[in-house]
Amino acid sequence: MKSILALFVFSVLTIISVKAQTQRPNIIVFLVDDMGWQDTSLPFWNKATALNKIYHTPNMERMAKEGMKFTNAYAAPVCTPSRVAMLTGVNPAHAGITNWTNTEKDKNTDAVDGQFLPTKWNINGLSPVAGVPNTLHATPFPQLLKDAGYFTIHVGKAHWAAAGTPGANPYNMGFMVNIAGHAAGNPQSYLPKENYGNITGKATPRAVPDMEEYFGSETFLTEALTLEALKTLDAPIKNKQPFFLNMAHYAVHVPIQGDKRFLQKYLDAGIDSTEAMYASLVEGMDKSLGDIMDFLKKKGVEKNTLIIFMSDNGGLSLASERGGAEHTQNLPLKAGKGSVYEGGIREPMIVKYPALIKPATVTNQYVIIEDFFPTLLELAGVKKYKTVQQIDGKSFTQVLKNPAFVDNNRSLIWHYPNKWNNAKEVGINYFSAIRKGDWKLVYNLRNGKKELYNLKDDIGETKDLATKNLQKTNELEQILGNQLKTWNAPMPVYKTNQQPVAWPASTQQ
Repeated sequence: MKSILALFVFSVLTIISVKAQTQRPNIIVFLVDDMGWQDTSLPFWNKATALNKIYHTPNMERMAKEGMKFTNAYAAPVCTPSRVAMLTGVNPAHAGITNWTNTEKDKNTDAVDGQFLPTKWNINGLSPVAGVPNTLHATPFPQLLKDAGYFTIHVGKAHWAAAGTPGANPYNMGFMVNIAGHAAGNPQSYLPKENYGNITGKATPRAVPDMEEYFGSETFLTEALTLEALKTLDAPIKNKQPFFLNMAHYAVHVPIQGDKRFLQKYLDAGIDSTEAMYASLVEGMDKSLGDIMDFLKKKGVEKNTLIIFMSDNGGLSLASERGGAEHTQNLPLKAGKGSVYEGGIREPMIVKYPALIKPATVTNQYVIIEDFFPTLLELAGVKKYKTVQQIDGKSFTQVLKNPAFVDNNRSLIWHYPNKWNNAKEVGINYFSAIRKGDWKLVYNLRNGKKELYNLKDDIGETKDLATKNLQKTNELEQILGNQLKTWNAPMPVYKTNQQPVAWPASTQQ
C-alpha cells in the first residue's frame, strides 16, 4: 500500500513539475519613447556617466538586479520604424518603413531638401491587410499570440501606421484590448488639467483618446496609463490565461512637461528647467515600471512573467527641444534621435524572467529590436506559425540562458534615406550604418563618405579609422550595399536627374 501511495505522490509531483516547465509565460514589453541610453541611474556601460548621476530610476535598478541587462541593444533612429520592426520582425530597410508615419493618410513626412526629392518609402506604415498602398503587409506577432490563446493588450502609443489605414488600429493588429493607442506619435499633452489635449476647440489628432475618467484630475498621463493597464490584467490572471501587455508609454517624448510628483527635486538640484522636466518624465516612467512589477508580485504571477524594458530610439538631442547645446544630451554617445550614430540607436534594455534568467546578469551581445518577434514567440511556445513577411530578426533566447554567449559574425543594419528635419546633420538625414562585431561603418548617402569606428575602443565614435583600415571599411561597405540591394531598400532620389543614389559599394544601380 505504501509503495502504491509513494508511486501516486511521485506521479502527481512529476505532472506538476512538467506543467510548471511547459507553462506559457505572461509577456510584458515595457516600451519607452525617445529615452536615451543614459537617461537612467542604471549604467549600461562599464562605468556610470555624468548623465547617470542626474536621473533617479530605482525600479530600473531593481529590474536589473532581478534580471539581465543588455549593454549593446539597438533600435532604429526614429519611432515608427522601430515599432513596426518589433511587431513584424522585419528590418526597417527591408520593410520600406524608414521614417515616422503621419496622422494623415498618404502624407510623406520627409522634410524638404535641396539635394533630394522626398524619398519613396512606405509612408502609410504597417498593414495587417493586403492591398493597402504604400504599406508593408505583414503578420504582427500579437495576432499570433492571440491565435495561440494569449490575452493581448495594448496600452499607450501605437504609431505603426497612418491614420485612415487598418494598421493605425491596434484591434487590427491582434490586440483584444486597446487603451489610448492610435495613429499619433506623441501626446498633445501629459496634463490632466488639459484633458491630455482633449479640449474643445483646441484638440488635434494628437489628443490622447480613452482617458476621459482622468480629465480634470491630478493624474499625470503616465500614471493614468499605468492604472488602466493594471485594470486589464485582472481578468487573464484570474482566468489563468497567459497575457501579452504592450505597455507603450508616450513618455518621454515631447512635449516635455513636468511631472509635478518628481519635478521639484531636480529644480532644487540646479538642473536646467527643461532638463528638470525631462528628468521628471523619466522618473514617472520608472514609477510605472515599479508599480507593474509590484502588481505582478502581489498577484503571484511574477515568476512566470517575462518583462522586456526597451526604448524605441535614442534620446532627443535637438537644442530646440532639450536644454543645453545641440547634440550634447547623450554624450559620450554621438548625436541623438534621428541619427545612425550610437546616440540615436543604442538603447537601455533589461529583461526579467525568473523562470529562465539568473538575477543580476549582464550580456554584451548585441541585439536589435526586430529580434523581439522570434524571441517572444519562441518563449511563448508558438512554434508552427505562418507569416506573410520574411523575418529578419534572430531569437536571443540563447543569450537569456547564457549571458556569456557571443556572436560577432552577425551584421546589424540601419538605413535612414530620409530627411527628418533641418538639424545639424550629425548622422541625421540620409545616412546608413552597419555593425559587425566591434566594427561599425557609417555611410553618408549624400556623398558616399565612409567612416569606420571600433566601438569597443571608441564608443563615442570620435576616431575615424576608415583610411587606416581600408580592408574592414570595404568589407562592411560591401555587406551593407548587398543587403540594401537585396531588400530593395528605399534610396534618396536626386532632384537633378530623378535617379536614385547608388547602393553602397556600387557605382551603378
